[in-house]
Amino acid sequence: MTWEILNVIGTMAFGISGAIVALDEKYDLFGVYLLGFTTAFGGGLVRHVVLGLPVSEVWEQSMLFLIAFITLTLLFFIPFHWFFKEWEKWGVFFDAIGLSAFAIQGALFAVAAGYPLPAVIVGSVLTGTGGGMIRDILAGRKPLVLHKEIYAMWAVLGALVIGLGIATEMWELMVLLVLIITLRMLSVIYDWRLPSRSDWLRFVSSFRK
Repeated sequence: MTWEILNVIGTMAFGISGAIVALDEKYDLFGVYLLGFTTAFGGGLVRHVVLGLPVSEVWEQSMLFLIAFITLTLLFFIPFHWFFKEWEKWGVFFDAIGLSAFAIQGALFAVAAGYPLPAVIVGSVLTGTGGGMIRDILAGRKPLVLHKEIYAMWAVLGALVIGLGIATEMWELMVLLVLIITLRMLSVIYDWRLPSRSDWLRFVSSFRK
């Protein structure tokens, strides 16, 4: 049950996130579907390839493809931006939901397959960030995971909580879902970032004065 709920939440959220980027870039209907589907299912494809799992399993999720199709169609034809201010921020919010849902799902998938903790972390990060990276590359943008506020580390946090057996019950996983979304949005609001090399060099240089 938890698996299906996370699948639906992640698929819809990442589909919306991809569609919002496509609409922001003034893409046509095909572009909206392309970015929406690749964002929703790209992470799962990357995870299966890296972990050596059958990719065909991703294509067997016909219900999720239908959910994504309906979501993207509604988003394209209904002018939601008339009702919601700051359209791009909603894209960030839905991206945070997708990150959280798929990071948890990826970790659960790796644990169920019997993989060790490092593979659980990889599965979580790839599932949670893979679709967003493909979306940003197709849209000609720098992937959020590589240069913006703290992003993938929240997927690592989720993987550790699940991989170490801290969260196993459904209510615990739902709390973790909300926690990762909240931390990701706080990262955006307060511009929390991991240090870059230039930050490190500035820090080291401060001791030379």
